[in-house]
Amino acid sequence: MRTDLADSAISPARSGHDILISLSAFGADEVRRHGQLWFAELSLAAGADGVEVRSELLLDAARELPALAKLVAAHGKRVVYSCADGLWNTDGRLDQRALEDSLTAAHALGARQLKMSIGGFDCGSHTSLCHLHQQLQSADVELLIENDQTDMAGTLSALQYFFYSAQAKGLSLGMTFDMGNWHWTGECAQQAATAFAPQVRYVHCKGVQRQPQRWVAVPLAQSSAPWRAILRKLPAGVPWAIEYPLAGDDLAEVTRREIADLRQLAQVLAKQKNSPASTHPWAPA
Repeated sequence: MRTDLADSAISPARSGHDILISLSAFGADEVRRHGQLWFAELSLAAGADGVEVRSELLLDAARELPALAKLVAAHGKRVVYSCADGLWNTDGRLDQRALEDSLTAAHALGARQLKMSIGGFDCGSHTSLCHLHQQLQSADVELLIENDQTDMAGTLSALQYFFYSAQAKGLSLGMTFDMGNWHWTGECAQQAATAFAPQVRYVHCKGVQRQPQRWVAVPLAQSSAPWRAILRKLPAGVPWAIEYPLAGDDLAEVTRREIADLRQLAQVLAKQKNSPASTHPWAPA
């Protein structure tokens, strides 16, 4: 059931958070049918501050990426490129081709940020961190490490080990914090938010519900997870992306409403930090 924000006293003015839409939120089948450009146009028309383009949903990258870059630039919006491949293979070797292809795609898109998971990074991967550092220094693209839904690259211990190892080699990386993915790996999202908050540069907003055999992504207002407490632990002002399902007969209106709700939530959280006694219904407990 949706949370009613109609009676909020919070001003509709913009918060410090940019609200993006991960284009996978519209469903893989629909996006492949219409193309990411179509959904990017819808997202920006609905008021999004940018979009996240997904590698796994590209059908013709050579054609789609320049068209998406032109659209985003024309609107003065931001764009993030998401690569579905991990940085390291399951044998612990740096996936040089995935890295180079992703950096090339990010440049074609005009994206200043590239999102990837660590894949199979392990104790034998340390020597490749220096090489990764060198490539990123000349790439003019910020690499953000995401917690995915695997034990290799989505647990607290795996990611703490990676960030510690990278820092020891002089490689300081930011993080894409996916609020929902921790549930797939059986981790505590609040504990992870506390641990990684200093490194978080981008947040995937995703609610979750448990079905008999699996977790499913849902809008925050329908989530069984303590999403208010999680968001409260994360840094203010970093971009948020909708990565929960967006669907409905009037998709543009659904998208517009979800963007507006997240903007309002960002303002509530900012107000909450300044006034712990806030009693707004979306305010963190």
